Amino acid sequence: MTLRHLSVRDFRCIDSAEAEFDARCNVVSGPNASGKTSLLEAIFFLGRGRSFRAPRNETLVRRSSRELLVSGRLAAAGGGMRSVGVRYGRDGFQARAGGQRVGSLAELATVFPVQAIDPEVHRLVEEGPQARRRYLDWGVFHVEPTFVDQWRRYQRALKQRNAALRGGAADAAVRAWDGELIDTGRSLATSRRVYFEALQPAVAAVGERLLGAGVILALADGWAHGTDLATALDDAWPRDRDQATTHVGPHRADISIRVGGVVARHHVSRGQQKLAAAAMLLGQLRCDATLGSPTSALLVDDPAAELDQAHLERLISLIAELPCQLFVTALDPGLAALGRLPSARRFHVEHGKIHLLI
Repeated sequence: MTLRHLSVRDFRCIDSAEAEFDARCNVVSGPNASGKTSLLEAIFFLGRGRSFRAPRNETLVRRSSRELLVSGRLAAAGGGMRSVGVRYGRDGFQARAGGQRVGSLAELATVFPVQAIDPEVHRLVEEGPQARRRYLDWGVFHVEPTFVDQWRRYQRALKQRNAALRGGAADAAVRAWDGELIDTGRSLATSRRVYFEALQPAVAAVGERLLGAGVILALADGWAHGTDLATALDDAWPRDRDQATTHVGPHRADISIRVGGVVARHHVSRGQQKLAAAAMLLGQLRCDATLGSPTSALLVDDPAAELDQAHLERLISLIAELPCQLFVTALDPGLAALGRLPSARRFHVEHGKIHLLI
């Protein structure tokens, strides 16, 4: 699906705006604080129900407004159009697709799968494991139909087990949840492993082209390698009881990242971290397309930030090869590296208003 029409109301600095997009490539230029990133956020919100840079949706609602609304028309590859719309306000979040209510963010993500690379993408490498788990699970979710159900069951069991631990429940009451935790945890770990085997070489290949060095990922399941989850839970039980939380399981999984043989999180520059994270996302997009689950749109916010000319040109070239709709922002519409993109529809944004450039 490609986003052909977008309507935005009361989203950050955007009062009211509409745009008709190209099915392949769109370039958005404008000065700082003009609304370029807000436009990309609105597109991301349409597919994910959240922002790629703000942790709380209430910060997205324009000042003095009660709610935001983002809607769009999606075109299928084989023809036909589908409407999708999301609303957030004091009554919470609501979404509809094709005239039907969307019951969850997971369901929304299947309607319009969208990914983003922004100037803060280095956080995928630099910060804690939660973002890396989310990155991995995004890919698994789109290729393994049972993953969401297993993930929800695991999270429910984990929540109940931890609540029992915090409440000082008897050992038997706490460990009554172990069976569900083990069954669903093994399933999650297996699905992640299968997907990771396809993901790692795709990321490595992109890393070689982008950084001139291998970006090597290693997956830790969330318990000791070579140990079954049931055994790991038994071994961790005294610590779980003492500290009132579950210490092993898929909720503790992480991905380690090496660039040129060096641990990226602590020993490479911010620019290299950004390139490594971009390689991870671009590699994932390539992997998912190969597995038959392509992402609909990639949003690239200010790719020139903190990159020299050579690396910027490599990044744009790799982006241009992806089989998805592209949205790219830039301060300078004449930036030479943008010439590596496919023929694009160009927009200018200023004071939250979107103008098509002829």
